[in-house]
Amino acid sequence: MVKRFFLGLLFLFLAACSKNEKPVISFYYWKTNLKFSETEKTALKDNEVHKLYVRYFDIGLHPQTQKPFPLSPIHFYENVQELEIVPVVFIQNKVMLQKDLNVQDLAEKTIHLIAEINSKNKINYTEIQIDCDWSLDSKNNYLQFVEQVKKLSKKKLSATIRLHQVKYFKKTKIPNVDNGVLMFYNMGSIANDSLNSIYSRKISEKYLKSLKKYPLHLDYALPIYSWAIHIRNEKVLGLRSKLNFEALKKDKNFEQISPIFFRVKQSNYKNGVYYEENDILKTETISPLDLKEMAEDLDDNKAQSPKEIIFYDLDEFNLNNYEKNIFKQVVSWF
Repeated sequence: MVKRFFLGLLFLFLAACSKNEKPVISFYYWKTNLKFSETEKTALKDNEVHKLYVRYFDIGLHPQTQKPFPLSPIHFYENVQELEIVPVVFIQNKVMLQKDLNVQDLAEKTIHLIAEINSKNKINYTEIQIDCDWSLDSKNNYLQFVEQVKKLSKKKLSATIRLHQVKYFKKTKIPNVDNGVLMFYNMGSIANDSLNSIYSRKISEKYLKSLKKYPLHLDYALPIYSWAIHIRNEKVLGLRSKLNFEALKKDKNFEQISPIFFRVKQSNYKNGVYYEENDILKTETISPLDLKEMAEDLDDNKAQSPKEIIFYDLDEFNLNNYEKNIFKQVVSWF
């Protein structure tokens, strides 16, 4: 009886410890040249970051041959020996949609290029992450590709997972990876409306309950970026990143016509982009309140506790939009 009592106490103690264990903070790094600013170095140090998910290259289709082709490989200008580097490869879905795709050849070339970059920069790695928004039509090629990468690389493998792939996993299937990273952003359409395409609680609520049924362990990726949607005659021209919205308010060429919309008062060039008179800029940002809301909703609906919260992405421009302790605050909500 006494033995059972102490075993029960031990179980409760371990359960309490497990519950109180907070996820660690990590970042994505999504630039072609890896060189940290002082602000970025401080963020890594202050948040005790040991793991960085680095976009190594994209895979698209060559314009002439329409064969898979690596785009914009990473260049390291920084000593990253003290960090655990996870190579991330973003694969455009149109690559996986090819009916004659040689999956094994693509997997071999992908692993080879990752190894080549790591060898050149003396980077040891234990994990690879595959980033692809696969669809029902591309799932067979994608799932086979993941199998081949896992088999040939003999590394731990993770994959990014979108909300629709969680809710409809019986149709979209689950890749054979060690864990997934739920991308909790890019939820809406890039459009000429008043909705935020980066994050919408209304949209996320349609998917959140599905998390409890998803069989794969998930960590979470949360957004800290912003952009403006450039609109002319009610048509979207493109996304304008790294626009300082406070500076925009003081720019005589623009006028703020609502909390999220700016109108071009007179034609001008800004950051190399031409803005015509009467063009509209729709600003989309993520507030600290949004991040808290995301954390609370994810925590309320999780099947398992995440081991990591990965913020997208480590960039001085993004970091300057938040208080220094925002990342620890977000993790404390889990």
